[in-house]
Amino acid sequence: MYRVSTSVDQRLLSAADLAGMDGQQVVVHGMIQRIRKLGWGAFIVIRRQDGLLQCVIGRDGNEELIDGLAEEQSIQVTGMVKKAKIKDKSINPGSVEIQVEGIEVVSVPAELTPIDLSKKILDLHIDTNLDLRPLSLRHPVERARLKISEAFARAFADFLRDQGFTEIRTPKIGVAGAEGGANIFTVDYFGKPAYLAQSPQFYKQMGVGIYERVFEVGPVFRAEPHQTSRHINEYTSLDFEMGFVKDHTEIMLMETALLKYCLDYVQKVCAPELALLEADMPVIEDDIPVVTLAEAHEIAGQVTGKDYSSEPDLEPEEERALCTYSSENWNSDFVFVTHFPTEKRPFYTKDDPANPGTTLSFDLLFRGLEITTGGQRINDYQEQIDKMASMGLNPEDFSSYLQAHKYGLPPHGGLAIGLERITARLLGVENIRLTTMFPRDIKRLTP
Repeated sequence: MYRVSTSVDQRLLSAADLAGMDGQQVVVHGMIQRIRKLGWGAFIVIRRQDGLLQCVIGRDGNEELIDGLAEEQSIQVTGMVKKAKIKDKSINPGSVEIQVEGIEVVSVPAELTPIDLSKKILDLHIDTNLDLRPLSLRHPVERARLKISEAFARAFADFLRDQGFTEIRTPKIGVAGAEGGANIFTVDYFGKPAYLAQSPQFYKQMGVGIYERVFEVGPVFRAEPHQTSRHINEYTSLDFEMGFVKDHTEIMLMETALLKYCLDYVQKVCAPELALLEADMPVIEDDIPVVTLAEAHEIAGQVTGKDYSSEPDLEPEEERALCTYSSENWNSDFVFVTHFPTEKRPFYTKDDPANPGTTLSFDLLFRGLEITTGGQRINDYQEQIDKMASMGLNPEDFSSYLQAHKYGLPPHGGLAIGLERITARLLGVENIRLTTMFPRDIKRLTP
């Protein structure tokens, strides 16, 4: 019998730590990303938890060791931290390197990699990239995209906690879809029909009656049979719901502050990744411009020369045109569009009493694409019953959801942001599969 101590520090040395340790001996481990063998020795670049680290080893007495080193071997390096000026943006930190004193080979791959991870750009067809995802994600560019996505999600949660939100965990298997329609995955749940969650919407609203302000970061599922660069069938949804709101504008204000915090945080903690990707990060000053759907149709028509006035929603061409207009005229990469028609929004969306036929809802557009849908919800029980009936829904099918309304809910609202989509927009990536770790689409269930 033995006991495991709770006092052992298992934190790994970070790139920031190493940058300040000139002249100190360290022990680090990683996988060999690339190796350049020369007459005098070798440059060994190892892949670590927060980037690539350059190590330098002389050949004297190490000939056999150097000759046996290869990409994707796992090694442990003992050496001295020395100042350096490394121009390669994929290496972090670029201000120091390790003068190697010893190397222990921990494990070796069974086969050589089928793709060259040492290239600056991973020049692969997207299908090859995704087929070999456990390997392609080891490339610095692919790693950087997901690191930025992770930082954005972390900032989302940190900001909302600071604003008094409680994080919740909602079920992903249910008896009804939150948004209805045909794009729901059906599963056999012990002989009963059930559905994969399109959204945590019902549970967020229930959560308002419990904690007032709630949020979740979790997967959602859409059974959309088409395959486009902006859709996947399982994605990460960043959701929040807040009570005691006056109307939808308070949710928009919260999102504006949230996005500003998230963007500032990403630029602070992911500076090496952003530099590597040459990302053009947007800036939110004090506010984001807001237009109604009718105004958006008019502006888009001015840009494209087309008439969109009869459209009940925004066409993709309009989203691009409106964002171009916003950037050029309002100096904002973001623009809110409000007051979508009742028939184009889910049954839980509150209608605008001052503008019958429209809703207190909004989309947020960013660089030509919708990244957020949100709005005020119906909190009154009878109002919700009546709207369900007007849309051909049977309230009895939603009895558990309606408990929250029946027994009292404050005025509330919220939104959802697609993590993969906003990351793609931030980084100028055209296909959101490349900002998804292991994407699921109409053709892909592996890896």
